[in-house]
Amino acid sequence: MSLDYVISILVPMLEGAKMTVLLFLIAILLSIPLGFLLTLAVKSRIKTISFIAQIYIYLMRGTPLLLQLLFIVFGLPLIPVIGEYLVLDRFLAACLGFILNYAAYFAEIFRGGLLAIDKGQYEASQVLGLSKWQTTNKVILPQMFRIALPAVSNESVTLVKDTALLYAVAVPELLHFAQTAVNRDFTIVPFFLAGIIYLMLTLLLTILFKWLEQRFKFEK
Repeated sequence: MSLDYVISILVPMLEGAKMTVLLFLIAILLSIPLGFLLTLAVKSRIKTISFIAQIYIYLMRGTPLLLQLLFIVFGLPLIPVIGEYLVLDRFLAACLGFILNYAAYFAEIFRGGLLAIDKGQYEASQVLGLSKWQTTNKVILPQMFRIALPAVSNESVTLVKDTALLYAVAVPELLHFAQTAVNRDFTIVPFFLAGIIYLMLTLLLTILFKWLEQRFKFEK
């Protein structure tokens, strides 16, 4: 195995890694706020809204992400009458699937963060004369995010690895180019290189979240 060969297969794999990173960024930036909104919906006093949110979370967490991606990409266009209007670009469809799926997981993480906050925090805020808005934004939410951060970190690392599912819906990402090289050259070297790239991505993400955790501890 020559250095020239490694470079020749690494170049397209890095191009595929760009797609991996792009999907991750879109999914994480949109699924986290959506997950928080779902948490609020679950805790809503309007029972209908709370029930719908709980059913949604159950469905998203109870079925495989791969099945959801296949349904969005290949299933929606088969729906009678409206199917032709639901044909989406493969990458956009994959982004939608990841966002909807991970929002449900983040919703549960944030709900757990809220449940972990001592009720005395609410009572202390009332004693201090804080309004409900001030209590939520200055006392409850900062603590919730601090508590939820380690779980968000773990879920984010999982999201990086799950981007490999793009391969199943024919979106050319990192694993796609690795598999293509393996089939063409009859060598497992591309798989090793793909593994190294995934490890580097997850390492950078882990370092980022460790820094955020330390910063939240410092600000406590």
